[in-house]
Amino acid sequence: MSAVVIGGGMVGAACADALARRGHRVTLVERACVGGGATAAGMGHLVVMDDSPAQLALTSRSLELWEALAPALPAQAEYRPCGTVWVASDGEEHRGVLPKQALYQAAGREAVMLDAAELSRLEPGLRSGLSGGLRVPGDGVVYAPVAAQFLVERSGAQVVAGEVTCIEAGGVCLRDGRRLNADLVVLAAGIGAKALLPELPLRERKGHLLITERGAATVRHQLVELGYLKNAHGNDLDSVAFNVQPRPTGQLLIGSSRQFGQPGPDLDYPLLRRMLARATEFLPSLPQFSALRVWTGQRCAAPDHLPIVGWHPQREGLFLAVGHEGLGITTALGTAELLEHALGGPDTPLAAYGFGFERFAAGVAHA
Repeated sequence: MSAVVIGGGMVGAACADALARRGHRVTLVERACVGGGATAAGMGHLVVMDDSPAQLALTSRSLELWEALAPALPAQAEYRPCGTVWVASDGEEHRGVLPKQALYQAAGREAVMLDAAELSRLEPGLRSGLSGGLRVPGDGVVYAPVAAQFLVERSGAQVVAGEVTCIEAGGVCLRDGRRLNADLVVLAAGIGAKALLPELPLRERKGHLLITERGAATVRHQLVELGYLKNAHGNDLDSVAFNVQPRPTGQLLIGSSRQFGQPGPDLDYPLLRRMLARATEFLPSLPQFSALRVWTGQRCAAPDHLPIVGWHPQREGLFLAVGHEGLGITTALGTAELLEHALGGPDTPLAAYGFGFERFAAGVAHA
């Protein structure tokens, strides 16, 4: 059977690889380059998240799949199980560590509670006075553009440069007039999916990132404030949260910010200053180091912060893999496993969760 994958980011690449495992002849359509777009603009953080039971299941299973894939990845993919430390600013956040730890452990992920002294020993660059945190050693980091290219090459997919303008029964149409016929179409085009299927409840979420010069403050883990979901995902207002990643080069990658309704790539300097000020609250030495580059990226978000993964209920042969927001790198392999399962592949624990478009069509969203 033949398949067309629309979108050559991390999710599209993982889906192409899954299709090849099921014996499909795969054509991947990408208007720019494989591993570009939101994939290249992200941090590459592989992280277990527990905002909902479905999110916890998807991210924890996806981390298992990344761990299994890691030995096959090229060295340039820079896969590192550096772990995450969720940092508690005060006693209230520190008390919230226990239920979070219990959820992670129930999902089969190691999670270690830290008091203030243990946090300071692990991450001496953090400011004094923090209450502790939660260390999740199985989380990691990957250079996603290289990982995406690896999966596409492994799949043997034919990569076609072009822009899909229409999805029809039995194939897709490109802007230059070409038509690609296929038994199956996988839509993994990020926010570009909205133009192709306006009925999808998707919107852009813009984020800023900054990378420092070499020799920045010593950071050993990905550091994220425990108030991350509250500060960066609590509402539709512009927001920032502390999120810093050590790079193998001795640099620091600093986030995060969140904006809706800002479709362009332009920097928002007031928001960027807020983001850096938030990071400096946790890492006081940051102002000593220069920024080498600042950029933005657009994440494709669904209303309940979960991806839309499954068959389109009204379009035969169309599989949706969109709406991953800031977790597309982490959850790409879990998404691909759901696709493989939908094609008659092995069972997956993720099948117990309703990630499909039907949850919106029926007016139902995950809690």
